[in-house]
Amino acid sequence: MSKQSKEHQARQVHKEKLRSAKRAKRNEAPILERDAPIKPLFRKFLIVSEGVNTEVSYFQQFRLPHIKVVPIGTGYNTISLVEKAIELAAEPQYADFEVWCVFDKDSFPNGRFNEAIRLAIHHFGRVAYSNQAFEYWLILHFEDHQGSAMDRKLYEPKINQYLAPHKLFYDGNGSKKVGKDFFELMLAIDPKNSKSRQVNAITRAQNIFRQNTHESPALEESSTTVFQLIEAINGKEDAQ
Repeated sequence: MSKQSKEHQARQVHKEKLRSAKRAKRNEAPILERDAPIKPLFRKFLIVSEGVNTEVSYFQQFRLPHIKVVPIGTGYNTISLVEKAIELAAEPQYADFEVWCVFDKDSFPNGRFNEAIRLAIHHFGRVAYSNQAFEYWLILHFEDHQGSAMDRKLYEPKINQYLAPHKLFYDGNGSKKVGKDFFELMLAIDPKNSKSRQVNAITRAQNIFRQNTHESPALEESSTTVFQLIEAINGKEDAQ
């Protein structure tokens, strides 16, 4: 066999090997590797609040598959409430709970309010306060209030102004409870911007929070950090 014939034969053998390899690769069963589905982290929240009605009835409405919420109204305020939360957190049944203190500025001394915030963050890394009161957080679901001063005496009529078209009523001088219909209204879509009212409230509270220095939260009226607790419950907390 001539040299040229040998080279031609070798090239043909090489080409056939390449074709065979390609055919074999096409016939291989694909290897499908899928990551195991990630289940949302189940979180437990112990919410220790000053109010025994409004806050407790509000947080009781959160019923999501990835959380357990235990709200406890104490009647304590500022520093005494944080101390009560520390006491409750030490109980065995709350060993694996995230603890949140929820309290208001109201008319308490600035120093006590600021110290309560500092103490809560020191022990639990988080706090949900309102200046002046928790109802300010409820108002933000309906109104883009920019954080200017609003006396807490105006909260109830302001809330009922928005509830009236829906034939609902918040009794700020009586039961002070957030019922199911009121709560669902705060979750519903706001026709003004096609977003959930809760999403609107979070955004508004965030914007106000970012405008302040937090050197003295007692002087930052009107403001609230309840949005941070709601984001945690929803599994979407923002960096503070």
